[in-house]
Amino acid sequence: MKIIMLGAPGAGKGTQAKRIAEKWQIPHISTGDIFRANIKNGTELGKEAKQYMDQGLLVPDELTVKILLDRVAQKDCENGYVLDGFPRTIPQAEVLDKELAKLEDAIDFAINVDVPDENIVNRMGGRRACLSCGATYHVQFAAPSKEGICDKCQSELVLREDDQPETVKKRLGVYHEQTQPLIEYYTKKGILKSVDGTQDMEEVFLSIVKILGE
Repeated sequence: MKIIMLGAPGAGKGTQAKRIAEKWQIPHISTGDIFRANIKNGTELGKEAKQYMDQGLLVPDELTVKILLDRVAQKDCENGYVLDGFPRTIPQAEVLDKELAKLEDAIDFAINVDVPDENIVNRMGGRRACLSCGATYHVQFAAPSKEGICDKCQSELVLREDDQPETVKKRLGVYHEQTQPLIEYYTKKGILKSVDGTQDMEEVFLSIVKILGE
């Protein structure tokens, strides 16, 4: 079972991707992780990607797909995988489809975790992070025992720049412009399934389980 996760930043798709991977015993693949692994291991693809990244440039779609295909060709992906964070644009989706077709392969499901912008701004504005140990909290959904203090290391919690309302709105603008068109793209292919991401996280997961079949 080969799955793509879609949804705006802060919709919770990463959390759901991890749970899907756990339940079906398939790898959760994030492009950021595989870039880092290739660069760390000094692979040819990693060296090529690093040249772009060192210049602050985006890695070209073709190279990103090559790195991705190299990852999904590994033995642990025999029964499928969950892609999180790729594709982000129509051209990326088209390159991925074309390359998978050459391998007589295709994506089975594109799951869209649908959350209105207003909910996302509120949700992300409630996040708090510990810069010392990396723990994350939410003032409403996962509050620390003592307000503003990390449970694990007792350091002060902060609202990260990424989670500031203005930053979140900008990120949502980019998402609507670049990534949301994928919803129509995968709808036309007949593989898009949407779930209501405003529900409790457990309810969202149960909705996804129903779609994928237990």
